[in-house]
Amino acid sequence: MTGSGRAPEAGAARRPQRSQAPSPAGAAVGRRIGIGLMYGLWKPRVLGAWRVPSAGPVILAVNHAHGIDGPMLMGTAPRPVHFLIKKEAFVGPLDPFLRGIGQLKVDRTTTDRKAITDALGVLEEGGALGIFPEGTRGEGDFASLRAGLAYFAVRSGAPVVPVAVLGSTERSSRLIPAIPPLRGRIDVVFGDAFDAGDGSGRRTRKALDEATVRIQERLTGHLEAARRLTGR
Repeated sequence: MTGSGRAPEAGAARRPQRSQAPSPAGAAVGRRIGIGLMYGLWKPRVLGAWRVPSAGPVILAVNHAHGIDGPMLMGTAPRPVHFLIKKEAFVGPLDPFLRGIGQLKVDRTTTDRKAITDALGVLEEGGALGIFPEGTRGEGDFASLRAGLAYFAVRSGAPVVPVAVLGSTERSSRLIPAIPPLRGRIDVVFGDAFDAGDGSGRRTRKALDEATVRIQERLTGHLEAARRLTGR
């Protein structure tokens, strides 16, 4: 699971209407599935889940080093999460399944207006939006962020909660390199919620660039603290 999409042009005011809103009930089903799978196949240790607001819009910004980071967060977050997922994952029977559990398809190669509209709709309705701000799986160190997270945070005013998913780094112990060893311990550490904007309400390109810098500082700081806490 991956993808945050490109940010639209700064200051864009009009959005296309959604053809079908992401389903909160579907996301709740996805959470139950995630709980069963993640706790059945691995040993998650969840730290700081109380930092996630219990209600209202929130953006969960997750590092992305493993192929299971999305499902792991769906199964360990204290509330249902709608993730932005790359369109390549919506193939065959996975397409109706992912849609059915309230997940959002995004085309990472362009400004995907429908994905943007659906993601903002989740936040407008008080839901939790999950984003991999790095855009794709890599080192999972928040070293390079795409602009989508800043746009959603500034546009919606929703607080951002940094999340560090820390699993095994021993690739030789994995049957599949992108997936931690089965029954291995995985730490999921939630950080303090913060506002990405500067309080001015500006949505200019400069404002988004400044917000991206602030977000990156907070996310990398949280990741460092999570590694110290867990010994990863």
